[in-house]
Amino acid sequence: MTSSRPFAAAILFSLSVALAGCGAETVGTAAVVGQGKVQEAERAEQLKQDVLDRIDAAQAEQARKLQEAAEATR
Repeated sequence: MTSSRPFAAAILFSLSVALAGCGAETVGTAAVVGQGKVQEAERAEQLKQDVLDRIDAAQAEQARKLQEAAEATR
């Protein structure tokens, strides 16, 4: 029975190392995914700002044209 203890310890050690490696890979994968989500959110925020800027420009152009039309009818 004493000869099976080193074998069991070796198997336990091997499993521990394997599981620890999986955990490290999972943490690394989560970090990569998290960074991707941050970049995605930054791009979405930039797109939102670009759209708002275009809307503001279109509204300003419309107001300018209305002002010109009002002045032309005087």
